[in-house]
Amino acid sequence: MIALKLPNNKQFMSHLLLSETFDHFLVIDGEITTFNTFTINGFLQKEFYPPEERDTLPEYSYWKQLRELCFTMIRGKQTPLGFKFVFSLAPHNIEKLLIQKQLDFRPEDVQGLYLNIRFNQDGLFCITGTSLKTFSMDKSLEQAWDEMVQKFFTKKQIDWELC
Repeated sequence: MIALKLPNNKQFMSHLLLSETFDHFLVIDGEITTFNTFTINGFLQKEFYPPEERDTLPEYSYWKQLRELCFTMIRGKQTPLGFKFVFSLAPHNIEKLLIQKQLDFRPEDVQGLYLNIRFNQDGLFCITGTSLKTFSMDKSLEQAWDEMVQKFFTKKQIDWELC
């Protein structure tokens, strides 16, 4: 787990709300506080979809499905009091990371690789997280995820500093 300070709010918010940068991440949950607090449960309600589509749907919504709605709640003349989002790397990308880094984990043993994005009066931060379905003392997956996030932010030209 690492904590990153995101010093350029405008730049990061542009990536978060106006571009496809995070569209392929799953949204576990979120909360936006403006004049009210709006809570997002990213768990996909499969009953909403036709029966023939339900088996192919992920467990959670992708950010691309929620981005415009969140942008509508955040934009305005006043800065939000705060927000937080928990993103997870999609299962197929977790599998790619395991293969690419030649890690000794099975994809089905990984609960999630998370980005916790938080904005409040202290600033804008991203904290990584790793969750396994089984116990392991092996920290190689956590280290690979932390490294991947830093490379991802750098590649997308998102300014960051280790806290």
